[in-house]
Amino acid sequence: MAPVDETTTTRPIAHVSTDGRVRSRPGPVSDVPAAVGEHALGLGGARDGLVYVPRSYRPEQPMPLMLLLHGAKGNARQMLEALAPVAESEGLLLVIPESRGVTWDHKLATGGADLDFIDRALAQVFSRYAVAPERVSVSGFSDGASYALSLGILNGDVFSRIVAFAPGFVDAAEPRGVPRVFIAHGDADKAIPVEEGRRIGAELRSAGFDVRFHEFTGGHSIPADVAQAAARWLREPNPPADSPASGAVP
Repeated sequence: MAPVDETTTTRPIAHVSTDGRVRSRPGPVSDVPAAVGEHALGLGGARDGLVYVPRSYRPEQPMPLMLLLHGAKGNARQMLEALAPVAESEGLLLVIPESRGVTWDHKLATGGADLDFIDRALAQVFSRYAVAPERVSVSGFSDGASYALSLGILNGDVFSRIVAFAPGFVDAAEPRGVPRVFIAHGDADKAIPVEEGRRIGAELRSAGFDVRFHEFTGGHSIPADVAQAAARWLREPNPPADSPASGAVP
């Protein structure tokens, strides 16, 4: 099942006054046995979230982790249904928090209730599961994709890669690091036209980011083959340090 987002909001890369910082980091893991499969985040409230742990998880083998953000009016279940097959086949931990309202911090990567909740979700999972620090990524769909781009660019020292399915804008005034970026967009997307994804990709490349743009035949969704293409990209090694794609952002 691919999630559907009703937003039509698009914005250019903006310069806003915010740090948008994620404070949590992978660290020592508790001795409590970590169960595989699907689990509630358990942070409380009507909107909580999910954690998905593939069957291949082993505490002695730190695993890549993806923070996954749903679209406007969406929920964690929709995103899990779209990405669980890839998480299982690729050996990928998923952390899927739910926004406090209908979308993420008013569609801006500013400090707020959503950012605090994301930090708490990551801290909890980092404390329970062995995570490879160099393989932490952030991904999202529609409004969640826009937020993933914003958070990833503001926190490139945490997220080495960003996967954005049908993004509409980026708000990131103070980049940290240079995470690699994968953008996927359907050529028949009526909610957020594919031209927005193309524009974002071109602007990020101009800013020095290594961007892979994957345009597919379809609408505002995450087809299974597109999710798999993103997973293959996540497995790719980083380019050599002296390649043009590895250039830093001022």
